[in-house]
Amino acid sequence: MSSLDDTELNQISKGVVTRELKKGEHIFKTGDKADRLYIICSGKVKIYNILHDGREQILYIFGSGDFVGAFNLLKEDEYKYNAEALEDTVVSTLTKTKFDEIAIKNPNITLKILEKAYERIRRVEDLVDRLSAGNANSKVAGLLLSLIEDFGNKQDNTIVLNLSINREEMGSYAGISRETMTRKLILFSELEIITLKGNKKIIINNIEKLKELL
Repeated sequence: MSSLDDTELNQISKGVVTRELKKGEHIFKTGDKADRLYIICSGKVKIYNILHDGREQILYIFGSGDFVGAFNLLKEDEYKYNAEALEDTVVSTLTKTKFDEIAIKNPNITLKILEKAYERIRRVEDLVDRLSAGNANSKVAGLLLSLIEDFGNKQDNTIVLNLSINREEMGSYAGISRETMTRKLILFSELEIITLKGNKKIIINNIEKLKELL
């Protein structure tokens, strides 16, 4: 993952303004002017759109070291999506003027931004594959695999997902209803592919079986 490391975060720390957000607070909304870069210092943020039928579609989930808005700054555009804190989150903001100055002086940071652009294109491709999957089993399996990067920790022969998204948000990310998501998670649990621990912890027991379901 090409997130900014501590040295790079320190390089861009001068001139930034730090904000603390509670879970559920928006960093920005669709239509807001994209005139600054947002760097996630801690916490998790979901990027989403509202579909024509009123449903929410999650596009990305970002964590510490990730950034939002760099690509919009290149064109001085407006945001086409919403950013909301999934948990208590700290973000630093950087104006376009400061961003341009740092990008010119620090080619490594510019390279990271380009790497991140590629990575996010791949994640959108994964999202498209997930949404176009022919059945709910494939969609849920694809979602669980994608959540490993954002929430996963390897423990022995399993992977533990410590989630800050609920079942409705998981359904939004997978393109299915909350009820279908809950039903399929229970099925996967009965098949011993996963183990459910409350609403926010999922243990992946058999990652190969998940991959077979894609």
